[in-house]
Amino acid sequence: MAFLVSGTLRVAAQMADAQDSLGRKGKYNLQGSRVALTLSSPEVSASTVAALEDVFQTLGFENCQRREASVQDFLGELTGLRKQLDAHGGPMGCALVSLVASSGQLRQPQQLVRELSHCGALRGCPKVFLLLSSTPGGAPKLRAFLTGLGELCRRCPHWSLLQLLTEVFCRMAEESSGATNCPVLRSSLRGALCLGDVGPWRSKPEPSPSAQYDLSGARAALLLAVIRDRPGAQHDVKALRNLCQALGFKTTLRTDPTAQAFQEELAQFRKQLDTHRGPVSCALVAMMAHGGPRGQLLGADGQEVQPEVLVQELNCCGALRGCPKIFLLQACRGGYRDAGMGPIALPWFWRWLQAPPAIPSYADILQIYVDAQGSPSRASTPGNSDILTVYAATEGCVAYRDEKKGSDFIQTLVEVLRTDPRGDLLELLTEVNRQVCELDVLGPDCDERRKACLEIYSSLRRRLCLQA
Repeated sequence: MAFLVSGTLRVAAQMADAQDSLGRKGKYNLQGSRVALTLSSPEVSASTVAALEDVFQTLGFENCQRREASVQDFLGELTGLRKQLDAHGGPMGCALVSLVASSGQLRQPQQLVRELSHCGALRGCPKVFLLLSSTPGGAPKLRAFLTGLGELCRRCPHWSLLQLLTEVFCRMAEESSGATNCPVLRSSLRGALCLGDVGPWRSKPEPSPSAQYDLSGARAALLLAVIRDRPGAQHDVKALRNLCQALGFKTTLRTDPTAQAFQEELAQFRKQLDTHRGPVSCALVAMMAHGGPRGQLLGADGQEVQPEVLVQELNCCGALRGCPKIFLLQACRGGYRDAGMGPIALPWFWRWLQAPPAIPSYADILQIYVDAQGSPSRASTPGNSDILTVYAATEGCVAYRDEKKGSDFIQTLVEVLRTDPRGDLLELLTEVNRQVCELDVLGPDCDERRKACLEIYSSLRRRLCLQA
């Protein structure tokens, strides 16, 4: 009995320390085991798999497994990995899964991703998915990605994985002879994920100016907000408008747009930017409305508009070529109300230890789509670079809003950006997600506490700092 209690205490202390690391440092604690798995279809070359394993070892994943299977069997393989990890017993640090198949075969990657997100042993731990398409024409691109990532990992172990990926995206764009294709990352991480073995005494060098977007030109923001039948939305509009103006954005506000007006306002916004005299350096579009069951936006008239169509409208803006384009979406993306994942331990023990709160079920996930054609959302494809899209909820989930103070997403975003307007926007958004994930939500039509989690899509190729 004493041995059982001692073991439970040790595991609990490690979990509490991991939670404390996120709270105090905004950084994941990776002291537990790291496991990597490559799932490849039979036609994938041995050289591609070998290159992957080399990158995994550079990232500190000594336990690298490989399975060759048909794409239809990938789910079963991940189920086996989940059971293996749940039976492991010891603390986990991180899991990395690469899925390699011919182009177009990974049609439902989210089913595979969510299988591993249900792993109890990985609760609160980062789960990284690398999705690759193996095609004869895509071999140079895949090789460039893996080579660049491996080289940067060895040279800059102090950088977070998001920083490394952004730099790799930049290099790939520069070496692609004018092609516009760019990989896409999709993140619900709650902290910095630093896989390198670096002591805390090592200072982090400042990035070179060339690695940062030049925002010396004009900035423009468009806020499209449905206020009608959305109590509390007015607080979000006021807070976001004030923030945009404080950050130097020329801000346009339109309230209660219909579905057609959403498209017309984006088209007009694009036209204004294309005819602007002088350089334009950045654009921000915020869309706040009710959402449909499959992620559609609902206009004030109740009609639907696809957010991907709106993103593509601005992406065709010639004045914004090579410039960052930011999209903020405060809307439901489905009807699922997430209760989160609580700690797995004896109830009496966690009450005594003051257990950390539940974690959203789909938090701590990073997906990297090297082939943009395989990306799960047209909001970032086909291969559109320099786009940052932030959703208030993960795919299929409800986005919450308080009638008295507004939404947790917008209000937290405003608070974090006002506190540190000079920070890297990707890192600041990760901190916003950490704070949102810590909150318990009581919905208007639900008596039980629920959890919310942001989802960030990025094809940025440089650091984005909104204030010099």
